[in-house]
This record gives sequence, structure tokens and C-alpha cells, in this order.
Amino acid sequence: MGFMLRKPADEAGAAAPAIIVGMFVAFGGILFGYDTGTISGILAMNYFQKQFAKHFDANGKPYLTAEEQSLIVSILSAGTFFGALGSSWLADKIGRRLGLIVACGVFTLGVCLQTAATAQPLFIAGRAIAGFGVGLLSAIVPLYQSESAPKWIRGTIVGCYQWAITIGLFLASCANQGSKNRNDSGSYRIPVAIQFLWAIILIGGMLMLPETPRYFIMKDNYDGAAKSLCRLRKLPSDHPSIMNELEEIRANYEYEQSVGKAGWTDILKGGMFKRQLTGCAIQGLQQLTGINFIFYFGTHFFQMSGIQNAFTIALITNLINVFATIPGLWLVEKAGRRQLLFWGAVGMTIFHFIVAIVGITTKSGVANNVLIAFVCMFIAFFAASWGPVAWVVTGEIFPLRIRAKALSVTTATNWLFNWALAYATPYMVDSTPGSAHLGTNVFFIWGGCTAAAVLFVYFFIYETKGLSLEEVDELYQTVSSARKSPGWIPAEDYRRTLEEAKAEAKGEHYEG
Repeated sequence: MGFMLRKPADEAGAAAPAIIVGMFVAFGGILFGYDTGTISGILAMNYFQKQFAKHFDANGKPYLTAEEQSLIVSILSAGTFFGALGSSWLADKIGRRLGLIVACGVFTLGVCLQTAATAQPLFIAGRAIAGFGVGLLSAIVPLYQSESAPKWIRGTIVGCYQWAITIGLFLASCANQGSKNRNDSGSYRIPVAIQFLWAIILIGGMLMLPETPRYFIMKDNYDGAAKSLCRLRKLPSDHPSIMNELEEIRANYEYEQSVGKAGWTDILKGGMFKRQLTGCAIQGLQQLTGINFIFYFGTHFFQMSGIQNAFTIALITNLINVFATIPGLWLVEKAGRRQLLFWGAVGMTIFHFIVAIVGITTKSGVANNVLIAFVCMFIAFFAASWGPVAWVVTGEIFPLRIRAKALSVTTATNWLFNWALAYATPYMVDSTPGSAHLGTNVFFIWGGCTAAAVLFVYFFIYETKGLSLEEVDELYQTVSSARKSPGWIPAEDYRRTLEEAKAEAKGEHYEG
């Protein structure tokens, strides 16, 4: 294929429409990233502490306790957990496209409450409701992308969701940088209210974009699926490529349905248990890398470590996060999912332990510079590997009949770990009474988790590069070990399998 990602010669139609649609839907990641990113800077703002804090130090300066910080930060993740669980019902009931529009509406209500708040209760309620909307988005966006993207570039398109998250984090850092010195409510209200714009853009776009062809097939709407796929591939409805792809999707779905209607217990039955375990583990481990420790509490942590210009350092780390994701979007289709996750985890492990060792052995300006440098290296490795690829893997390993349910559980797992870490981190690293005072020692914990991630990838992550979603299903059914998956070539024709099953049910012989 060479250096560039090129459409295969046997792939009919134009790739641009599906790529543009998939990349626009990734805009949902900006809502996710921006909402997560604003809180780190807002907690450190003098006016916010003056307005919302209930405690004062010996000098009469207001401050937020570890408990208050934990609640304000983690309540968003609690909301996202329940939003992710509810996403499957919404996506299967009204569709992936309308589901995203409803999610934006819920998110907007939460932003309204946060903007209006002048005390902790309303602000916390707003973050919980906004979190519910973000949870819906975080599960439906990769679902929409994976169901509409061409197989040869699906990983890159789904990975754009994580890139959008990093852009959202960076924009949040810029907004915080611009308003942090204001001595009025605009210091926190301006960064919060900017989120209205992101929601309006996504809603406007989704009103014009098509529903996914696989959702139409689920609803037995073949004509709708054909029209959707024609828009995505820019081909006429009678083109052989369109007809073949639709028949493969329909045959596969009907074959799945022939074994019974999918319920919640089906995500754990038979071979699905292994896939569900893989999806939940990769999302949990993504959080255990410690990345959100940097983006939730980074500004506060850098201040505690004696680093000057903590807001500027936070801005730099966000910028690295954005640009380091770009090579990951290329590597996910070049190197593949398995290699990228494996070496990403190896790199993060090394940098975590360096930061921890430097932090406990040296206390100086030089040590602070080393700490910043290797934190930035860790962010770069995460952004190019576990950031985008975790969403890619979970978006493509489940069969159509349980995909929305299974994805809602894997995404909820991400948010469950996100909430637990957001709640526990202030107690782990803060120097206030009742906290563990770990400081940079916390990087030993993150390093241990990324070391575990290395082993997890080796034993559990299948290589799915270049396969259609239906072929990924076949891969899991025919290859018992993830280590044997690289280089696997699909052999089974699902339309043939379906016809054979139908003929057998009638007591007839299938001639092919």
C-alpha cells in the first residue's frame, strides 16, 4: 500500500462521502473532550474557589477540599456511566443518527445548569446531566462510525473520535487560559457556555446526515439501507458493489437472527463472553493508563509539584495530545491494532516509571523539567495508541445483533473506571488532611497498570485490520487465539452460509 492510505483497487465507488460523514460524526468527541478538559482549569481558578469553596485556610484563603474536588470532577463520569448504559436502547429504538441528536439535547440542558450555577449543588447537578449526554454520545458515535465507514479505512475514521476528544481538551485549555484571570463569574461561565456552540454544530450536521445502512437492515428496511449506502459510497442503487455489500450485511444479520433474538444475556453467551471481556478490559485499561489524571488534575498537580506556569504547561500537554494522535490514525491501518496497542503500552510503562523514580529521588528545577518532559512523552505514546485504538477495537468486534448493547457496556466500563479514578485521585495525590500524599509516586501505580496492558494485548487483542465487520465476526468464530490472528484471511461467505442453513431447515440440498 505504500506510505499513504489508499483505497484498494477492487473497492468501488468514492471513499470521500463516508470519510467526511465519519469524521464529522467524530465531532461528538469535542463535546466529550471539552467538557472533561474545562474542569481541571476551572477548579484552579481563584474566582471559582472564592464563589464555590466552603472552607478557608489559616490565611483566610478559600479552597476546595479533596472531597469537594472529587465530587465535582467525578459526578460527570457517574452521569456518563448511566448514559452509556442507556445508549443501546436509544440507538436501537430511534436510530444512531437521532440518538446522537437526543444526546446533544441532554448535554445542552446540563450546560445550561452549569452556566447558571453560583453554588456547588446546581453546578454538580449540571455536570451530572451533561455527563449523561456525553455517555450517550461516547457509545453512539463509534457505533455510527464503524457501521458506515469502508473497511479499509474504518480504523482511521473511528480513531478520529479520539482525535476530536484531544481537540476538545485543547480548546478547553485555551478557554481556561483566556478566562482564568477574570475576577468575575465569566472566569468559569465563559469556558462552560462555549459548549453550546459544539452541541449546535453537531445537531445541525446530524439533521443532514444519513442513518447507517446496518441500522436500516436491523429494522427490515432494505430500501432505506440501499439509499444510505448509495450516499456513503456515491454509487447508484443497482451497482453490483452496493447490492453485494447490502446482501452480505443482510445475510449476516439474518443468520444471527436465526439463532434467536438478542437479549442482554446474549452479550455474555458462548464466544461473546470473550469479546465482551476484551472490550471491557481495553476500556478499563485505557483509563488505568493514568491519562485522565493529567487532564482532570494536571493543572493542580503541576502547581503542587512547584512547577511555575501550570496553566501554560497544561496547554502544552493538550497540544501534544492533539498532534500525537495524528500518527496513530495512520498507524492503526498500517501497523494494525495489535502492534500499536502493544508498543504503546510498552512505551507508557517506561515513561511512567521514569517520572516516578525522578519524582522521589530529586527535588529541583531540573527534576521538574524532567518530569514535564516524560509526562509529555507518555501523553504522546498514549495519544498515538491507546487513545484512538481502544475505541476502534470495541467498535468492530461485536456482531450486529448485539453491537449496540455490547458497546454500551464497554463504554460504561470506560466511564466506571473514569469515575473511580476521578473520585480517588485527589485523595491519592493531594497534600490536604486525610489524603495519601502520594505525589509523583502515583506514577508507579499507572506504570504497573500499563505493564499489565502489555500482557493483555499479547493474549487477547485480535488483529482486525482490513476486515469488514462481518469478517471480524468470522475471525472470532474460527481463530481461537489472538496470537494467531495476524495474517488471517476470511474464507466464509455469509450469504452462502445463510442459504445452506435455510436449505437444511427445509430438508433440502443447497446447490450454491
